[in-house]
Amino acid sequence: MSPVTSRAQASAVSAGRLAGKRIALFTGAYNHIADGVSLTLNRLVRHLEQEGAVVKVYAPTVEEAVLEHAGMLEPVRSIAMPGRPEYRISLTMTRRQIKSIEEFAPDLVHLATPDIPGGQALRWALKHGVPVVGSYHTHFTSYLGFYGLGWAERYLWHRLRKFYGRCLHTYVPSQSMAEVLAEHGIADGVRLWRRGVELQRFDPAKRDLAWRRDLGFADDDVVVTLISRLVVEKGLTTFAKTIRLLLDRGIPVRCLIVGKGPGREMLEAELPEAVFLGHRKGKELSRAYASSDIFVFPSFTETFGNVTLEAMASGLPAVCADATGSRSLVIPGRTGFLAPPDNAEVFAAHVERLVTDKALRSSMSEAAREEAATYAWPRVLGSIVGYYLEVLPEREMSGA
Repeated sequence: MSPVTSRAQASAVSAGRLAGKRIALFTGAYNHIADGVSLTLNRLVRHLEQEGAVVKVYAPTVEEAVLEHAGMLEPVRSIAMPGRPEYRISLTMTRRQIKSIEEFAPDLVHLATPDIPGGQALRWALKHGVPVVGSYHTHFTSYLGFYGLGWAERYLWHRLRKFYGRCLHTYVPSQSMAEVLAEHGIADGVRLWRRGVELQRFDPAKRDLAWRRDLGFADDDVVVTLISRLVVEKGLTTFAKTIRLLLDRGIPVRCLIVGKGPGREMLEAELPEAVFLGHRKGKELSRAYASSDIFVFPSFTETFGNVTLEAMASGLPAVCADATGSRSLVIPGRTGFLAPPDNAEVFAAHVERLVTDKALRSSMSEAAREEAATYAWPRVLGSIVGYYLEVLPEREMSGA
């Protein structure tokens, strides 16, 4: 199967800070699922193309891709994850694909997933003297407990240290994630690569009272919203307990849940009063955020938390788990609150305060929007180009 080329690649800009540079990106998520990782990487590739780079992506894919990908895509063999078919597990790259790396002759290799193809690409880059960098998108060890694999945490950290320890740089999306990696011996070459947000897309001005009324919400209802993939590791149980506590105490909250996944059935059983919208994107997603009043996100498995930033840009106070990702986004007492993971009582107390204090809710709404404005995409993507330029001269000076 030959590489698939995007329209953007055909008209790649020839001038820019990366003019003529060839970047090979290896990732486990790119166009088969619209999650935070794949959306971020596609945005990165488009930016690299605008800077004059030629980018080739090695990633699993499916016949009916969810996203129109950026860059050239070399499909990597994969299988559906058991019980979670929306995810793909990448398999070993073929000899022909290894040869295609040599033919592409990258100036830099970027590893976004420490999987089997990532390991193969790492070994190839080291053998051929090509600068290699990595990025940490998924907090893998935090998922283990949800699937009865907590016993494997020590081994997984060992593998991650070995993998990222051989990269010149490791890009992390938040300072809190950098601190976690440092605690486990991954500190050399760590660089902060924050995620960005589209401020014109996620905007309080998208609020739509008529749309709220159609969903059964009164204009003065306080709508508490969860926007997420509905999977257990996103803290769905804590969210359900939080809303249940508030309702049982007579706190006047309405609940809106946006997203799809196997956890929806549990939420529907626990929160029959909630409004479920399923998956939303584009203008519908922007409207859902802006038409809400409080965002609650109990997940403690995030490396960053794209949905939290989108909610803040939409003017929502955020009540999140005091964990990696959210800890770097939410300013307690100014843009929202943080609560201990799995502690529904504390979550409920914070939400109750926001529900009953309209002035506080309003001031936090303004502060959240202001804070989100510091995460504009052009600035964020510009930083990664600067990081690339730090390592690219090393190859040129070595005579490789």
